[in-house]
Amino acid sequence: MKVAIIGAGLQMRRRAQAIKESSDEVVEVVGQKSESSAPIAEQYGCDWSTDWRHAVERKDVDAVLVCTPPHIHAEVTIAALENGKHVLCEKPLCRSMSEADAMVKTAERTGLTLKCGFNHRHHPAILEAHTRFERGEIGRIISARCRYGICGRPSHEHEWRSDPKRAAGGQFMEQGTHGIDLFRWFMGELVEVSCMTTIGFFHGQTLDDNGMAVFRSAEGGLATLHSSLTQWKNLFSLELLGTDGYLLIEGLGGAYGNERLYVGKRDYDAPFQDLVVEYRGSDTSWRSEWREFKAAIAEGRPPIGDGRDGREAMRLALAAYHAERTKSVVSVPGFGKRS
Repeated sequence: MKVAIIGAGLQMRRRAQAIKESSDEVVEVVGQKSESSAPIAEQYGCDWSTDWRHAVERKDVDAVLVCTPPHIHAEVTIAALENGKHVLCEKPLCRSMSEADAMVKTAERTGLTLKCGFNHRHHPAILEAHTRFERGEIGRIISARCRYGICGRPSHEHEWRSDPKRAAGGQFMEQGTHGIDLFRWFMGELVEVSCMTTIGFFHGQTLDDNGMAVFRSAEGGLATLHSSLTQWKNLFSLELLGTDGYLLIEGLGGAYGNERLYVGKRDYDAPFQDLVVEYRGSDTSWRSEWREFKAAIAEGRPPIGDGRDGREAMRLALAAYHAERTKSVVSVPGFGKRS
């Protein structure tokens, strides 16, 4: 596949390396400034520009990766789809339900693949946990907990993630979207939410640096999420408690520590015992997600974590913010839906 990447930041570098390792070709990188795009283009032996429209209109491009801030996700994605390109768009999918609806409907109308950048589904511990869950090893999920935190950079207040004109939301939306998506992947649709957020440290901006929410699934399971920019020591933990056992994933590799999967069974009498699997080495989720994107295109099927999953994660995050503003428990199925 020949690929154009819109955006020249950290996500672009992660995605470009995964593409290169899959023997596909990055043919153009688009950045806001030539000083950011040109060195990357030289590294990957590709073209560069500051005009994303040129990239999505190229006849030799098969797929477009959207690695920009969320405020232009919808515009770039829709233009790429209209020009016959498959699209992998970073999360959060966009900034509003109207944008999300337009993106998904364009993909459906054109018959092209739209994937949301939910690379966490492709971490080996999470993939293994989902396989075990699908086999029925822990039964029905009664409750789930996700803690996801990072040490915010001193420059955070001056980055696009702190700009309400470009970001989709604060830390609850930006990083918490992964947790919301994983809840849906394991528990099915979430139908109620209550939420609180705060600015506890990064007061030089207006978006939350911490957020907590409680969700209820259609089957009655409860899920709690804490997304934090003030964890100070990076942390990822996803715990799934079922009727017959539990699954616990800790770490994501790199700065989050080695990935570990703990598998335990309900047993009223035996000594407590976990099966523990540790995944060493670098973060492989980017390569795995790219392979899944390609396979879905080749097989003509929706990818794992498609545009509709991105849209529903957006709906839930926006509903959570609405729940905080109204100091209420919000019914999600009716929130943000078009008439």
